[in-house]
Amino acid sequence: MIAGKNTYSDFLEAEEAIATNILIDRLKLLEAEGIVKKERDPENRRSFIYHLTEKGEDLAPILVEMITWAGKYDQRDIAQKQMVKLANANKAGFEEKLRDKAPVTG
Repeated sequence: MIAGKNTYSDFLEAEEAIATNILIDRLKLLEAEGIVKKERDPENRRSFIYHLTEKGEDLAPILVEMITWAGKYDQRDIAQKQMVKLANANKAGFEEKLRDKAPVTG
């Protein structure tokens, strides 16, 4: 929702460095819970693209609050400071960006 990633490879290459078995399990769980849906990539029929469902998009206000909370209490993550500033400056606009499925950047 935040970084504009939508393929297994995108998620695997993310900064979080999640293990492949954990990533697969989480994607399956998110799909089973109706938060994401997966579809074949029209450009590469061997891979899938993950999209948020309406249920997943409805998590946007919660994510905005979590980001602002983290910005208040977690002083270690310098890379996310700009995102925190954006969320604090305009929560409604930040949430709208999240729902538009566009990467959120400064």
